[in-house]
Amino acid sequence: MSAIRLLVGTRKGAFILTSDGRRKNWAVSGPHFGGWEIYHLKGSPADPNRIYASQSSGWFGQVIQRSNDGGKTWAPVGNKFVYDGVPGTHQWYDGTQHPWEFKRVWHLEPSMTDPDTVFAGVEDAALFRSTDGGQTWQPGAGGMCLHTILLDPTDPARIFVAISAAGAFRSDDAGQTWRPINHGLRSDYIPDPTAEVGHCVHRIAMHPSRPRVLFMQKHWDVMRSDDAGDSWHEVSGNLPTDFGFPIEVHAHEPETIYVVPIKSDSEHYPPDGKLRVYRSRAGGNEWEALTKGLPQSDCYVNVLRDAMAVDLLDPCGVYFGTTGGQVYASCDAGDNWSPIVRDLPAVVSVEAQTLP
Repeated sequence: MSAIRLLVGTRKGAFILTSDGRRKNWAVSGPHFGGWEIYHLKGSPADPNRIYASQSSGWFGQVIQRSNDGGKTWAPVGNKFVYDGVPGTHQWYDGTQHPWEFKRVWHLEPSMTDPDTVFAGVEDAALFRSTDGGQTWQPGAGGMCLHTILLDPTDPARIFVAISAAGAFRSDDAGQTWRPINHGLRSDYIPDPTAEVGHCVHRIAMHPSRPRVLFMQKHWDVMRSDDAGDSWHEVSGNLPTDFGFPIEVHAHEPETIYVVPIKSDSEHYPPDGKLRVYRSRAGGNEWEALTKGLPQSDCYVNVLRDAMAVDLLDPCGVYFGTTGGQVYASCDAGDNWSPIVRDLPAVVSVEAQTLP
C-alpha cells in the first residue's frame, strides 16, 4: 500500500507527518530546526527521500538544509546566493529606489528527473539553480519575492515563476531568457491597471497532464490561462470573495481546482469566520463550498500561498495548514475534512509526497 508524507514548514520549525494509504492515522515527527522559520520543504520526484528545506532567521540568516533519508537526518548545504552582475535598484512600495538584496529563500523546486538539481526562488526576487544537490547555486538576475516555480513535465526548457508585486513570467530556454505573461490581468490598485508588469500574483498551479493550462490566485481574482500564460481570463464566478493565497489542482481531474477565500487584503481570515475550501469541477466559475469537518464559526486563521497540497492517490487527498497551527486533511477530494494536528506553530507551507 502506498504511503503519504506531508512536509510542513512553520514559523518555529519543520514537521513531517506520515500515514499509510488509508490516511486515517498520522505519525508526527518534529520540530526539526526548532525555533527557525521554515519557509518551504520539498522532496525530489526522482528520489522521494531527498528533501530540501529553507531555514531562515532574522538573527542568523538563511540556511539550506538537505536530507537523504526522508527527513530523519539533515545536513546544511551551500548557502551562497549572489545576484548576477550589478543588480542595481528596484522600486520599493513607497516609490523609492532600493538596492537588490538577498533576504531568504521562499520556494524550493527540485527537478522532476534529477535529485541533485533544484531551483530556489528568493527575496529580493531572483531564481537560482543548483546541479550538485544544493552545494553551489548558479546566480540569478535580480522588495519582491519569487515564491512560485512550476516546471513543465513535457518540456524541460519551460519554467513558470510568479513574483509578488510583479506578476507571472515564463522561460522557454531553461531560464536563459524570460518574458512576462500577464496579458488579461487587471489590478486597479496599480497606476496602470493592465500593465505588462506590476501585478501581485499570489500563486499559480498546473496539472502535469496539461501544462499549457494554468490557474492563478491573484491579489484579487482567480484566473485561468489555456495557452501557457499568453492570455488570462477570470474564473472567480460565485466565490464569496476572490481574494486568497493558495490554489491547487486535483491530481486526477485537471478541471477540478481548490481555493481558500480570505475576506480581504486587510483582513486575512475567512469570510464570516467560517473556514471553507471551495472546489470547482469545471475549471472555475462554478464553485461549491466544502465545509464538513471544518470550523464554521469564530474561525479567524489564514491559509498562506504554499500551505495547500494534493497527493496522487485515488481518491485524491487534499491538505492545508493554517496560521493557527492546524493541518487539515481530506482523503476524499475535499468532501470531508479532519485535523491531523491542531497545535503547531503558524503553518507557512505544506507539500505532499506519495510514496511507494
